[in-house]
Amino acid sequence: MTSKLNFRIRNVLSLGALGTLALATTALAQQPSASATAPQVHQAEVAGASAVAARVAEGKKVYDTVCLACHQADGKGLPGAFPPLAGSDYLLGDKDRAIGVVVNGLQGEVVVNGVKFNSVMPAMVQLSDQEIADALTFAMNSWGNAGGTVSVSQVAAVRAKAAATPKQADSPTQHPTTVAELKYQGAPSPAGAEGAQILMTPGAPTMSEAEFKEAQQIYFERCAGCHGVLRKGATGKPLTPDITQKKGTEYLKVFINQGSPAGMPSWGKSGELTPAQVDLMARYVQNEPPLPPEFGMSEIKATWNVIVPVSDRPTTKQNNYNIDNIFVVTLRDSGQIALIDGDTKQIITVIKTGYAVHISRMSSSGRYVYTIGRDGKIDLIDLFMATPARVAEIKVGLEARSVETSKYKGYEDKYAIAGSYWPPQYTIMDGSTLEPLKIVSTRGMTVDTQEYHPEPRVAAIVASHEHPEFIVNVKETGQILLVNYEDINNLKTTTIGAARFLHDGGWDVTKRYFLTAANQSNKVAVIDSKEQKLTALVDVDKIPHPGRGANFTDVQYGPVWVTSALGNEKVTLIGTDPVGHKDNAWKAVRVLSGQGGGSLFVKSHPTSHHLYVDTPLNPDPKIAQSVAVFDTNDLDAGYQVLPIAEWAKLGEGPKRVVQPEFNKAGDEVWFSVWNGKDQRSAIVVVDDKTLKLKAVIDDPRIVTPTGKFNVYNTMDDVY
Repeated sequence: MTSKLNFRIRNVLSLGALGTLALATTALAQQPSASATAPQVHQAEVAGASAVAARVAEGKKVYDTVCLACHQADGKGLPGAFPPLAGSDYLLGDKDRAIGVVVNGLQGEVVVNGVKFNSVMPAMVQLSDQEIADALTFAMNSWGNAGGTVSVSQVAAVRAKAAATPKQADSPTQHPTTVAELKYQGAPSPAGAEGAQILMTPGAPTMSEAEFKEAQQIYFERCAGCHGVLRKGATGKPLTPDITQKKGTEYLKVFINQGSPAGMPSWGKSGELTPAQVDLMARYVQNEPPLPPEFGMSEIKATWNVIVPVSDRPTTKQNNYNIDNIFVVTLRDSGQIALIDGDTKQIITVIKTGYAVHISRMSSSGRYVYTIGRDGKIDLIDLFMATPARVAEIKVGLEARSVETSKYKGYEDKYAIAGSYWPPQYTIMDGSTLEPLKIVSTRGMTVDTQEYHPEPRVAAIVASHEHPEFIVNVKETGQILLVNYEDINNLKTTTIGAARFLHDGGWDVTKRYFLTAANQSNKVAVIDSKEQKLTALVDVDKIPHPGRGANFTDVQYGPVWVTSALGNEKVTLIGTDPVGHKDNAWKAVRVLSGQGGGSLFVKSHPTSHHLYVDTPLNPDPKIAQSVAVFDTNDLDAGYQVLPIAEWAKLGEGPKRVVQPEFNKAGDEVWFSVWNGKDQRSAIVVVDDKTLKLKAVIDDPRIVTPTGKFNVYNTMDDVY
C-alpha cells in the first residue's frame, strides 16, 4: 500500500510541478523586467518567482522519473489504486506529513479528498533532500494546486528524525537482505521451474512461450520462497490471478519496480530486474501459477541408492572418536557437512550432501546421522565406520526442510521420516536403508477459515517419547499431525488444530510437551504428546523463531521454555510446569529484551546457568556479529554481549553469528561465524563458565557454516 501511496504522491508531484511551472513561466513572461528604478520589493518578488520556477522545473524531472507511473502526468492518480496529487487535501494539508511520506514511505488506508485509498508508497531512499524538496515544490505548484515550497532543511529535519528511530529487524532494506524474515524465508525455491506446466489464463495479458519460461524461472529464483510455489502466499501475500488481474499490469509494475516498506524488494529500482523483466513479471503473475511436477513413489524410488548395504557395514565402532561429542556442521553453500571432533576440535571428514542442509538428526542409537538439504536430498551417514561416510541416499521431493527418526521404545532406529515443501507431503522410510515405505500428502483445510490449501508445507518434525508417533507440523494449514507408525500400512493419524504458519519447535525439559512456533500468527502451540491433544496457544510477539528452544529453571517462575523472535528484540519465557508451578504453566511469564530482532536460535544446557541468544539477521552488523548472554540466575541484570565475529578475526564479510550449540558436557558453546562463500568463515568455541574465547576453528574447508548439531544433545533432545 505504501508503494501505491508513494506513487500517488509522485504522480501528484509531477502534475503539480507541470502546472506550477506553466503558471510561473506565464506570470514571469507577463511581468515587466526589473529596472534600476523598480522598487526593491518588486525585484525580490521577481527573484523569488524565478527561484520557485527553477525549482519547479527541477522537481518535474524528479517527478517524471519516480512518480509519474502511479500519479500520472495530470496528477489525478489512478482511481481505486493511487490517490490524486492534483487538488489533494492530503498533500497540501500538512507539509511535514507530505515530506514524511516521501522519506519514510506509507502503508495502510488514507483518505484523499474524501475517497479511501489502501495502497503502498515505498520510501524514496534513493532521492536526495534537494530532489525531494524540489519534487514536492513541483507538486504544490502544479495542476491548479495553491502553491508553496518545501526547503532542503525541512526535508533534512524529517529524515534526521526518521534516522533517529532505531532500525529493527523488520525494517525494509534491499533484497536479499530485506526484513529479517525475508532473509530467512525468501531464498530461491529448489523446486525450480524445470518441468512445470505452463498455463495461459483468460483475462491475463498475452505472453509468448519464451517469455513465460523466463518469467517462470525468475519467479522460482526470486519470489517462490515468500509467495509460495502456487502463489497462495505465506510470508508474502497471495499472488493468484483473481487478485492480480484486478490490479492490472501498470499497478503491478509499480510494486515490482519500487518495492514496499513491508519488505517487498525493489526489484527494478535496485537494478536486479530490467524494465523489460519488470513488465514481464507484472504480466506473468496475472496468469495461473505453473504447476511443478509431483514427486510420488516412482520418482522417489528412482533416487534411492544404498551405497553400503547393511550386511557390509561394521557391527562395532571402527574408530576411536568420542561419537557422543561429534558436531555435525552444515557447510551451507558448498553442499556439504563437516564432522568435527568436539574433544580435539579437528575436522574428522567433510561429506558431500544435498544443497544447504537444513538440519541434521541422529538415530536413537546415535550411530547414524540423517541430513536433509533444501533440495529434498537425504544422506545417511554411518559414524561407526573407520572414517564416517554416507551409506544411503534418497530424494523425497523437490524442496524440503525436515527429517527425524523413531525413538519410542522398541522402534529405535526402525523408521525415518522426512517432510517436503514441494510436493507438500511426508515420506516414511526404513531407518537403516532409507527405502521409501509410505508417502502421505498434507494438502487440506486451514485451521482458521477451514479453506482448502493446495500447498501446506511440512515444517518441523519431532519423534514422540510417549507413543510410537511422529509429530508433524503442517505450516500453511496450522495443523499438527500425530502420525502413529506402529502399522504404517494402516496408518493412524491424530490431527490437532493449532495456528497457521507452524515452523520450528522443541520439547520441554520433561519431553512430554512439544512447544512450537506458529510464527506468522505470533503464537506458540503447546502439544501434550502423552494425552495427544492441544494444551495451549500462548501469545508471543512478532514472529517467534525458537529453533528447538531452550529449557532452564527460572528462579521465580520455575521451569520455562524460551523462544526469541525474528521481528523484534523480545525473548519470551513460557512456564512449562503444570504440577509444581500450575499458575505459571503455559503462560508467557517473563519477556526479556535482547539485542534486537533477527534472532534464529536460543540455547541453554542443564549444566549451564547461561541463556544464549543469536541475532544473525539483524540489520546492524554489530548485533548480527555478536550474541547476547543472560545469566539465568539473575535475569534482571540484562545481557552480556560476546563479540564472536571479532574473536574469529576473519577480515572482510558479513560474518553473521548463528546457532549456539553446547558440547555434550555443557561446558563449551560453539558458534558459526557465517561469512560469504568466497570469504573466510569459522567456528568459535566459548568457555561457558568464563564466557571467554576458548578456540577458533578456521580450517579453509569451513565454508559458510550455519547449523551445528552435537550428536548427544541432538539424539537425546538436550536443549
